[in-house]
Amino acid sequence: MTDIEQLLQQIRNFRDARDWQQFHNSKDLAVALSIEASELLELFLWKGNEEADSEKLKEELADVLMYALLLADKHNLDIQQIIEDKIKRNNEKYPVDKAKGTAKKYNEL
Repeated sequence: MTDIEQLLQQIRNFRDARDWQQFHNSKDLAVALSIEASELLELFLWKGNEEADSEKLKEELADVLMYALLLADKHNLDIQQIIEDKIKRNNEKYPVDKAKGTAKKYNEL
């Protein structure tokens, strides 16, 4: 069992002990993910780039990651595979010789 699978099993155990799976449809998991991402973003509001409270950052980032993992699990997605596929696509869209050192979007390179 991979580390990700072990984490996902811990998340499932927590959810199932509380009978929360009934609330975890795709839409609500995506909404929860968005809300938690907004709470993560809020930590930086009115602060400098690196001034967010690190403990709160860890908590909000954990929430974002857990909802993302649950949504992937809901759709039987292989987390490692979808990330590797995305990295491959990004490598094609952002070749090093064109993208290095620039924040331009792929269609502007």
